[in-house]
Amino acid sequence: VCPPPRCSAAGGLRLQPVPRRQVRSAPHSMVCGGAGSLGIVLLSAAGLFVCLREEGLYRTFVFHSHRPARSMENNIQLVRNIIPPLTQEKHKGQDGKIGIIGGCTEYTGAPYFSAISALKLGADLSHVFCTKEAAPVIKSYSPELIVHPVLDSPNAVEEVEKWLPALQTIVVGPGLGRDDSLLQNAKGIIEKSKLKRLPIVIDADGLWLIAQEPSIIQGYSKAILTPNVVEFGRLHKAVLKSSVDVADHHDTLLKLSRAMGNLTIVQKGQRDLISDGDTVLECSHEGSSRRCGGQGDLLSGSLGVLANWAFIAGKEKTNGLNPSLVAAFGACVLTRQCNNQAFQKYGRSMTTSDMVAEIGTAFNKLFETN
Repeated sequence: VCPPPRCSAAGGLRLQPVPRRQVRSAPHSMVCGGAGSLGIVLLSAAGLFVCLREEGLYRTFVFHSHRPARSMENNIQLVRNIIPPLTQEKHKGQDGKIGIIGGCTEYTGAPYFSAISALKLGADLSHVFCTKEAAPVIKSYSPELIVHPVLDSPNAVEEVEKWLPALQTIVVGPGLGRDDSLLQNAKGIIEKSKLKRLPIVIDADGLWLIAQEPSIIQGYSKAILTPNVVEFGRLHKAVLKSSVDVADHHDTLLKLSRAMGNLTIVQKGQRDLISDGDTVLECSHEGSSRRCGGQGDLLSGSLGVLANWAFIAGKEKTNGLNPSLVAAFGACVLTRQCNNQAFQKYGRSMTTSDMVAEIGTAFNKLFETN
């Protein structure tokens, strides 16, 4: 639909003048009318060009190639579309088998929160691949997790590789730490998982690893990175060799995603921005002002499950949108809903354990239609 010729913001998109020759070179066009003017809409790989003739003058604009953020409700409906139905015919494992790569002496809570969040969301099985010392601690948190004390073993990559055929997604980073040997093992596990074409969610110290060596994940379309503001700045510096442009978060995110080979990036913040280098989705669902350690692990674990569901559902269920975007949006809105519900009960004393306890009711409120 051609926008009104005097539209100052054209539906909220930024407008930028372009040379007339650029408009003439666009390969496809159609003519539409509006309020005493003639508009020519031209489509090309670079974006959507609009040339408006008004009072004898041509006024030419380009719409940036990323689409405007879809409405929150529309995006939530897309998440509902990818959720598999619960039926009597299913067997254990069909609704999700997730592997968490992380957990060391210093950090045992993060892999637990990620793994248990996956189960609470609806995954059937949740594995944690951690160091030997961390294993008994993580096991003590829950009898529902399958804990493998292999991450610091000499043959860690081979030990985890044996389990990859039994997994549908891996999450790399919660509680990983920055020990060089653990980072190298995580790198090897990522490489093996790519060969299996598994969705890979990378968070926390997994992002530290990627910032040191972006080529590990660059161009892998089933990767989803979930940086906070500090981690995003570190990635931006490593890949684009410049500081973040705080004046234009959308454009900055698009550039980083494209430079990483159009993989999906979730830029966590006051508003969560999600991009695959083409489209930007924004999640501004109400949460709270409480920021407790561990809620990013809730997001990564739930995202691991949703990514599996989204890729199984395919673009037919996401209206052509990249399944990674829909999965990431679902994880963001769920985390915010859990945060909101827990804060209503506990206020400042809220912790991530309180948020995890809200996953079931938050999921039902957002995504269950019956």
